[in-house]
Amino acid sequence: MFCQLNKTKKRWRSMFTVVLTCPKEQEKCKLPPEVCWHIGASISNGSWLSQFLSVFLTDLKIDQIVTFLPLPPRALPLQELVDELYNFRDCYFETHGVEEAGRKQSDVAKEIEKTLKKLEEKEDHFKHKAEFLLQKGRCLNVAPDFSAVAEECLSRAVKLEPGLVDGWNTLGEQYWKKGDLIGAKNCFTGALQQSKNKVSLRNLSMVLRQLPAADSAAHAKQVMESVDMARQAVQLDVTDGTSWYILGNANVSLFFSCGQNPQLSQQALSAYAQSEKVDRAASCYPELHFNRSTLFQYEEMFSSALGGYSRAAELDPGWEEPLEREKQLLEYLRKVTELLQNKGKVKARRLRTMLSNLSTSALGPCSSPEFRSPTGRVGSLEPRTLSSLTQGHNAGVAALGKVVFSLASEGRMAFTFGMVDSEETCIVVMVYNTADSWGVLIGDSVVIPEPQVKRNSITHKDESFDFRSIRVDSPLLLIVNGKKQNVQSQLAASVSYKPLSE
Repeated sequence: MFCQLNKTKKRWRSMFTVVLTCPKEQEKCKLPPEVCWHIGASISNGSWLSQFLSVFLTDLKIDQIVTFLPLPPRALPLQELVDELYNFRDCYFETHGVEEAGRKQSDVAKEIEKTLKKLEEKEDHFKHKAEFLLQKGRCLNVAPDFSAVAEECLSRAVKLEPGLVDGWNTLGEQYWKKGDLIGAKNCFTGALQQSKNKVSLRNLSMVLRQLPAADSAAHAKQVMESVDMARQAVQLDVTDGTSWYILGNANVSLFFSCGQNPQLSQQALSAYAQSEKVDRAASCYPELHFNRSTLFQYEEMFSSALGGYSRAAELDPGWEEPLEREKQLLEYLRKVTELLQNKGKVKARRLRTMLSNLSTSALGPCSSPEFRSPTGRVGSLEPRTLSSLTQGHNAGVAALGKVVFSLASEGRMAFTFGMVDSEETCIVVMVYNTADSWGVLIGDSVVIPEPQVKRNSITHKDESFDFRSIRVDSPLLLIVNGKKQNVQSQLAASVSYKPLSE
């Protein structure tokens, strides 16, 4: 079908002949195919020609839907070109199997080179324009390391166009990679002054947690601000998995910085789960699995922790820390299981001598009617054997025994020791938030008020572990050799993230 369209306004005095054709009528086309392609490209780009044709097709009351000849691939706008590069990196495992994880870094590097080449083909036309400089800087920023060329491009871009929010955000990431946290913070803050946006907010959330602080109070304040920034980022776009993930990390930092409130732990785990729910790519973030496993390990969810470390190592084979954490935790569980089975390798005769000295006098302040337990209960505690303790919280009672081994594993979060009672039952005790100088010795008498007992059944790959344990959140809760522990025994736990791990 041929349509001759005439635009009579002063602005448009030219006569346009446009050929619209169905595939079966291609032989009737009197214009070269490339002319139709150019027209189709214009319409698909939403240009003035699209509006022009739309008006006349409406006036002609054309009811039948027709198609242009197949279009060749059109040149992508600069931003779309670089956006595809980011999508390739962030969604790599949607098109590649996890067995190809070792190739990801080299594959991304190749795509960076391809994209850079396409950009440089347009450099003569755009090199003095802020948009070109921005997209070249963004392209180079896909690489994990600092790029001086990227920094130069982005610096020029924001000088040419100070309102370029993407420019400030990407420049901030370059400063961050260079180790200039103050410079990065200033860039993200500057971008927020131009426009409130989720990228600046979540980047600022991460930087605030890594900035050095004068003291613990100042650090706690920075972490609180970090959580607030991450929450604001989520509020701007609840469908962004990256924002949810960074909120999870912020809550983990707050959990370890401000007293291990169980509610914060649950908020962190919920944020991680939401990240994976709204964004399939988030489940392939190695850092998400690693950071969540740190929390799982602290919560003594050992199977989940091992699985997370293993998954992080699979997704990023070049990152050594997840594999190290997995090995350390497995070795810790092996040692605990072995020492429990042989009661710390204490010889039977020595063990009997140790237990003969175990008496209710070791209860110390726990035997007083005025004793206040960790839950706030006032009254003396009744000594119980380890075998009689139930799973969970044991109110009104105390576990009493002798130390037969202690274990300080690499990368630990808890000081671990084994305790044997009068029945020669052995149990492992995990004490959290201990100062480096604190510990117990073999033969010490230990009382645990209202013990929290847990059954650990762990399976990972081809190994299984099964044992009971008592969790103690602070050494201040223990009575050792009839005495309470002093405040210097306690030190808040902490967790750290490598720069840009989020």
